[in-house]
Amino acid sequence: MILAGLGITRYGQISEQDELNDALSLSEMRLNAVNLQPYEVQKAELLEQLVAGESLLEEAKDRLIQTVISVNVTDKFYEIAAYHSIIVDSISTTKNQIGDYEGVPCTLISVNAKVTGDLSNVIDFIAGLNNNFSTGFVQSAQIEISDATLENGTSANILMVVYKYEGG
Repeated sequence: MILAGLGITRYGQISEQDELNDALSLSEMRLNAVNLQPYEVQKAELLEQLVAGESLLEEAKDRLIQTVISVNVTDKFYEIAAYHSIIVDSISTTKNQIGDYEGVPCTLISVNAKVTGDLSNVIDFIAGLNNNFSTGFVQSAQIEISDATLENGTSANILMVVYKYEGG
């Protein structure tokens, strides 16, 4: 009777092992049938995007590394004003401050100025500030038109911020 019980147990183990082997074979067939090609293509595309993004980040860092010294900023400001036939009545800059631009820690300097000129020149000058300072932009500009028919009849108060990237 003991031998019969052991035989039945052994038979049960063998049939369970056969079922598990069948299940394993089926799983291996399904795994081999999975097409990974689309995922490989997607992985390659994502890697390309990552490399391009890193390249853009480095390019942006390089643009921000320009020196922000008050004299250089005011010199550039005067240069743009002269190009647009604008008179700079007053200009002041702040000391370098710590801030961030789009989440990147930077040093920044603020420029406050009052300028005078023809209305169209004042508008072109403000746009020119944004176009010619690669690491700065006009935060606000208040234009006052006292007499649009006179040359130099328009004045503007301008607040501008220029950034400098300090890190690596």
